[in-house]
Amino acid sequence: MDSTARTRPTRPGWPEILLGGLVYLAAFGIVAVALPRIGDPALAGIVGLVVSGAMGLAAFAVAALLRIRGLRAFGIRRAKLPHLLAGAGLGVAAYVVGTVLSIGFILLTGFTENVQSSYQAGAAAGALGLLLSLAAGAIITPLGEEAFFRGVLANALLGTMRPWIAIVLSASIFAVAHGLNPVLPTAFVVGLASGLLFHRTGSLWPSVVLHGFNNLTALLVPLVAAQLVQAS
Repeated sequence: MDSTARTRPTRPGWPEILLGGLVYLAAFGIVAVALPRIGDPALAGIVGLVVSGAMGLAAFAVAALLRIRGLRAFGIRRAKLPHLLAGAGLGVAAYVVGTVLSIGFILLTGFTENVQSSYQAGAAAGALGLLLSLAAGAIITPLGEEAFFRGVLANALLGTMRPWIAIVLSASIFAVAHGLNPVLPTAFVVGLASGLLFHRTGSLWPSVVLHGFNNLTALLVPLVAAQLVQAS
């Protein structure tokens, strides 16, 4: 047997975290400069959701190609139906808990800017805007962000430290990546729930479902609330 095959790591480690993190930061910098140049808020929201997923997928791709030849090491493996259903339920629960914490964040900090206004504008921009926003926000963004932040980051940390420390640390990094704004508490809750689910199941897909249902709820609730206000 090839000696390199015997020594090949079975899960990502610090090299994957560092290289993937550098790619993610570089992509973030490019997006931070380019995205504000889009004048239409609805279009900016849809593009923002797409590139959020693309950044994670790019970081995941370089990390996966670094040393490991096999996606199972990153949690790309079949998931059981109960785990997927648990992900869906936890995604909605994470939205509720995160919303309460975000309100607390606003009350404590006085932060009043709606940093997700462009996402909501995209979802409110007619049937096509809604369809594109849901596809980007509930599928593309969760795929990319979970691939890197759980498949690489949390996965690698779980191999080097106690599970609860790894899950809290990866969730904290995930939250900070969303900026110091009212989204941070929600991102932290999603990171905690997704990290725990990934640790318990060994599959990335339940975490993707969790993240997808959280984003789906976050896009639809403001839209439905606005429609109810208009109807009244």
